[in-house]
Amino acid sequence: MSKPTIGFLGLGLMGSAMCQRLLDLSYPLTIIANRSRENVEKAVARGAVEVKTAREVAERSDIIMLCMDTSASVESRMYGDDGVIAGLSPKDIVIDFGTSLPSSTRAIGEAVAAKGGFYLDAPLGRTPAHAFDGALNIMCSGDKAAYDSVETVLKDLGENVFHLGALGSGHTIKLINNFFAMTTANAMAEAFAMADKAGVAREQVYAVMSAGPNHSGMMDFVKAYAVDGNPHALEFAIKNANKDVGYYGQMASDANVDSIMSKSVREALSGAVEAGFGEKMVSEMVDFLTQKYSENGSS
Repeated sequence: MSKPTIGFLGLGLMGSAMCQRLLDLSYPLTIIANRSRENVEKAVARGAVEVKTAREVAERSDIIMLCMDTSASVESRMYGDDGVIAGLSPKDIVIDFGTSLPSSTRAIGEAVAAKGGFYLDAPLGRTPAHAFDGALNIMCSGDKAAYDSVETVLKDLGENVFHLGALGSGHTIKLINNFFAMTTANAMAEAFAMADKAGVAREQVYAVMSAGPNHSGMMDFVKAYAVDGNPHALEFAIKNANKDVGYYGQMASDANVDSIMSKSVREALSGAVEAGFGEKMVSEMVDFLTQKYSENGSS
């Protein structure tokens, strides 16, 4: 059987890796310009077709995939005369792989349905390195029949693929997941920064903590930089973590809940962004906190 035609918008670190995986598996691929010309040119060199508008991507594709940084970015590509929705045909399926606000996702879903298409939210777990190997975790939700029709494609991209229920459920669970992950990562970064301040070795702190029930993958990601000097064990920028925790807080507010735990994490992340650490990886929060505690101690 011939493979469905794929349109892809958002060739950042993760999106570019996913496109390379799709090309490895000989999916016909249409893309649109991205901030990184290098990633676009890599895809074109392997057979992807570049077009000028999101509408053209949709017109050429059976399945349209987005891997964008914010809900605002997704909305800018979906709506308008040159947007994805304008180019949809009945039964086309649009998949948002980014981490978006559930309220925005549901609104876009209604607009896609009005054109006879289907909208799925399918946020991702794991890293771009996993994406190259088709080993992502994919948290998909939305119309079950539409999910069933693209499940084979999703399983070409992901090792663990879940259908989680009604549209927006995937983004809801991803925001809960990222809130927990970033809380853990920032707590570990502070633990290492406090070790410096208290005059004990980071290696000793890690040895003790990792020998007990605190041990986790996120702890190891932060340790990889704080102790071993490798910031890329977790390729997730501080600015993106700040966005996700902010979305979690917005989701809580939409549910009439005042999130307690996320406030301190957001304070740390937004402080790091304001201090110029936004493009650095989450594990490098240890540098921001060490710098901050040093400044506090010298005042």
